[in-house]
Amino acid sequence: MRAPGQVIEIARTLQQAGFETWCVGGAVRDALLGEAHLDWDLATAATPTQVRKLFRRTVPVGIEFGTIGVLDRDNRMHEVTTFRRDVKTDGRHAVVEFGASLNEDLARRDFTINAIAYDPIDHRLHDPFGGQIDLTRRVVRAVGEAESRLREDRLRALRAIRFAARFGFEIEHDTWQAIVRSAPFLTRLSPERVKQELEKTMEQVLAPSTAFARWRDAGAFASVVPTLAHVADRTLRAIDALPRPGLPGRPLRKSLRLAALFRDIEGRQVERALRDLRFSKQEIATVSTLVERWGRYGPSLTASLASGSLPDDAELRRLAAGVGRLRVAAFVRLGAAHWSAADVVSPALVRRLHRRLLTIAFREPIELADLAVDGDDLRREGIATGPALGRILHALLQRVIEHPSRNTHHALLEIARDLASESETV
Repeated sequence: MRAPGQVIEIARTLQQAGFETWCVGGAVRDALLGEAHLDWDLATAATPTQVRKLFRRTVPVGIEFGTIGVLDRDNRMHEVTTFRRDVKTDGRHAVVEFGASLNEDLARRDFTINAIAYDPIDHRLHDPFGGQIDLTRRVVRAVGEAESRLREDRLRALRAIRFAARFGFEIEHDTWQAIVRSAPFLTRLSPERVKQELEKTMEQVLAPSTAFARWRDAGAFASVVPTLAHVADRTLRAIDALPRPGLPGRPLRKSLRLAALFRDIEGRQVERALRDLRFSKQEIATVSTLVERWGRYGPSLTASLASGSLPDDAELRRLAAGVGRLRVAAFVRLGAAHWSAADVVSPALVRRLHRRLLTIAFREPIELADLAVDGDDLRREGIATGPALGRILHALLQRVIEHPSRNTHHALLEIARDLASESETV
C-alpha cells in the first residue's frame, strides 16, 4: 500500500512542522481492496490557518468544517481536514469543533471501512473500529452505534447501500435496521444530495439493480422518489444491461439508465420526479421523452419481436417516425436492456433490429423535411396557408412512410391536389 508521491510530500510537510497527519477515507479503503483511487484526503492535527501557512497554494473548500484544499505540483487538489468532533447535527449539517484526537476524528465517520487511517511516511495503518476485518468479511457496518451514525447524517443510509452494491458487500444487520428506520427521515435531505447519490450509484455501481432494490425495500424510494416506491425487479434488472455513465463524451449513458429506472412510469410523472430532483431541463426532456416513446411503442414492438421476427419495413418506418430519427438508437438500447432482463428476445434479433431501424431512420423518408415537396410547393398549387396545408403535409408523410416510392415531386403534388379537393368537398 503506497500513497502517491504528491500526497506523501503534503503529509511530510505537515509532520515535519509537528502536526500528526494521516491519509483517511475512500482512498485508504480502495487501496486495501486493490482498487485505484485518485482522490487522497488527509486528516491532521493542524488547524486550517496553520495548513494555509504551510502551503503556497490552497483553496478554502470547507474552512468552516476544517477543510483546506492543497494543490500539489501537478495542480491536483487534496483535501486536508483538521481532526474534529461533532458538537451537534440536525441530520443534514454538523457543527464541529477542532482539537480532537485521531480516534475521535475516526469515530465520527460513517462506516468502519471508511474509518481506517494510513500514515504514508511510516507506512502504518490505524484501524480502531475493525474496518480491515469488515473489508475481509465484505460487510458494510456503521462505526459505533448504527442508529446514532445515521441520525447524524441521513444521507449515510443511501451511502451504505451504494458502498454495498459497488463492492458486492452485505450490510450488517444492525446497520440495515437503522437504514430502514432512517428512511422516513430522508425527506430532510435536499433534492440535490439525493440526485447526487442517485447519479453516483449509476456511475459507480456495475449492477445498480442491487442498490435500487435496497432503496425500495428500505423505504428510501417512498421518501425521496415516491413514484418509484414499488419499482419492479424486472425494471431494475434492465439498468444492469446498460453501460455505466461517467465516461467523457458519453452523456447519453446516464439518461439511458435513468430512462430504464423510470420506464414503467407515466411520462408526466417522470418529468415531475426529475424536476423535483433538480435534473437539468435537457436531461428531463431526454429521459421523459424516451420513457414516453417506450410506453407508446415498446409493448407492440416487444410482442412482435417475441414471435421471432422483425416487423415489416412499413411498421419500422412508422416506429422510426414516431420515436424520432435522433432518438432511434437510444430507443433500441433501452429496449435491448428490457428484452435482455426479461429474456424475451434473442440478442441476434435485437442486433438485426438495430441495424435495420438505423438504416431506415437515416436513409428513408420519415420526417416532413424528407418529403419531395414542401409548403411553398403546395401554396403554388393554390392550397392556402393554414391548418389545412399542415394536415395535407402530414397526410403526405403518412403515404410516403407506407410507400417510400411515392416520394417524388410529381406524385406528391397529385396526391396533395386530391386531398385538397376532398377537403373542399367536405
